[in-house]
Amino acid sequence: MVYIFIGQDNPAKEIQLKSIRQEHLSQDLEDFNLDIIYAKEAKLKSIQEVFLSLPVNSDKRLVVIKDAGLLAKDAKEFILRYLKKSFKQIILVMDFEHYDRKDDFLTVVSRYGKVTRFKESIADDTFSLLRQIESGKAAPALGILTNLLREGERPERILGGLRYAWEKQEIISAENKRRLRFLLEADIDIKKGRLKPAFALEKLVINLCAFTKLAH
Repeated sequence: MVYIFIGQDNPAKEIQLKSIRQEHLSQDLEDFNLDIIYAKEAKLKSIQEVFLSLPVNSDKRLVVIKDAGLLAKDAKEFILRYLKKSFKQIILVMDFEHYDRKDDFLTVVSRYGKVTRFKESIADDTFSLLRQIESGKAAPALGILTNLLREGERPERILGGLRYAWEKQEIISAENKRRLRFLLEADIDIKKGRLKPAFALEKLVINLCAFTKLAH
């Protein structure tokens, strides 16, 4: 049996997981037959050992993989091979934080189990950063910038997204011309190594938000 959870951690997800535990595991043996794997930290060998372990005085073991989308490539390949010949004694819960239709791994995994969708927050992107800047809200804008960089968004793509938004009008306003100059200064700072990319972008966001407040 395979369960696919998609969405962020919330009470509804915990209730669903508790229901699965109660259905398949006896309370007195739960500690012996429940494994929670955190995908980002898990190595293939440790995952394989969990899957090959036999239940203790029970017919079933429950294996929960948290943030399954973060599994390493070799671990994903192992899981896909497992799903084609899954062991009857294992109840597998694959927990994904977000739904991504471009994620081939999630698409294939979903074919093998019962999918349950939970609430998902809207992912940060350059457009949400743009909205905060144009509202002059420095703190939320810096928070979004931090999330974008943490998720691997490249500085040049962030600059390019902001530049596109302010250059797309047929007639660029004086306000947006000033914003574009801020972007150019940040781009030069990064390319010439004057500032680290993250610091250059933080400085840019603060300057843009301050300018927006002054302009209005």
